[in-house]
Amino acid sequence: MARAPAPTDHDTNELGQPVGFRLSGWEPPPLPPRAVMQGRYCRLEPLDAKAHGAKLFEANALDREGRMWTYMSHGPFETLASYLAWAEGASHGDDPIFFTIVDGASGEPLGVASYMRIDRKSGVIEVGSIAYSPRLQRSPAATEAMFLMMRNVFDLGYRRYEWKCNTWNAPSRAAAQRLGFSYEGVFRNHMVVKDRNRDTAWYSIVEEEWPALRAAFERWLAPENFDEGGRQKTRLSDLTAPLLKARG
Repeated sequence: MARAPAPTDHDTNELGQPVGFRLSGWEPPPLPPRAVMQGRYCRLEPLDAKAHGAKLFEANALDREGRMWTYMSHGPFETLASYLAWAEGASHGDDPIFFTIVDGASGEPLGVASYMRIDRKSGVIEVGSIAYSPRLQRSPAATEAMFLMMRNVFDLGYRRYEWKCNTWNAPSRAAAQRLGFSYEGVFRNHMVVKDRNRDTAWYSIVEEEWPALRAAFERWLAPENFDEGGRQKTRLSDLTAPLLKARG
C-alpha cells in the first residue's frame, strides 16, 4: 500500500529538484473481482445478459425519449435483441467490467455501471458507462451503487478513482461533484462519439480523500437520514461539498 501524503507533499532529489513522493512498498492492486457487492438499498451483480438483459431493457424503455443515451457511446436500443447482443458482449472481458444494479426491495435489475480504463500499474481506475433507468434515477439505490463501487476499489488498494464525461452532460457533471469527485479540467477534442466531437471533463477522488468521503456516504446512507416517506434529511452534496478540491 502507498502512504497517504498531504496533497502538496513531495520529495527533493539529489539535484535539489522537487519530485513526487516515494511510494514505499507500492504493489499494483488486483483487478476488481466479478463478485456481488451488497448494500442496504441495492446489490451489484456481474452483468449477465441472460439473467438481467430482458429486465434491464424493460426498465430502460421507460425512458421513452431516449435521454439516458444521448451522451453514451452506445444505445439507444430499439429492440430487445439488440440490447441482449450488447449485454452479451459487455458481460465478458477484464476491461471494462460491467455490473448490474439490482434494487434491494424489488429484486429488479434497474441499471448498469462499469469499471474501465484500469491501470493496475499506477493504481488508477475509472467508473463509467453508467446507464440508470428512470426507476433507478434519483434513488438511494442509485447513490449507494456508486458508493459500493468506490469503496471496493479503495479497499483493493487503488490510488485514484476517475469520472469522465462529455462537457455538455450537465447532469453527469453535477453527479460527479455530488459524489465527491473533484474537478480537474477539460480535454479538448478528446474523443469522437457517435460522429460528434467530445470534449471531456475530468474528475477524480484520490486515496487520501477517501476516509472523509467514506464517512460522508455512510452518514447519508444511514436509515436515520431518511424520513418515513423515504425523503432525505441531509443532502449528500452538503456533506461532500467541503471535501471537493475544485468545482467545475
